[in-house]
Amino acid sequence: MRWWKVAGLAGLAGVAATGAVLARQERRRRAYTPDEIRERLHARVAEAEQSPATTADEG
Repeated sequence: MRWWKVAGLAGLAGVAATGAVLARQERRRRAYTPDEIRERLHARVAEAEQSPATTADEG
């Protein structure tokens, strides 16, 4: 096999693998219901409010 065929096949395999990973991430993202997303956001806000805020102006 010539080197360009090997490079082409490797590139094709890379594109297919990337597509599979992106499809899996999209399925995970869409699996949440709006209520679950809302609950997670509320939990993140509550967690952020509990931790002390640091800004660039301090110091």
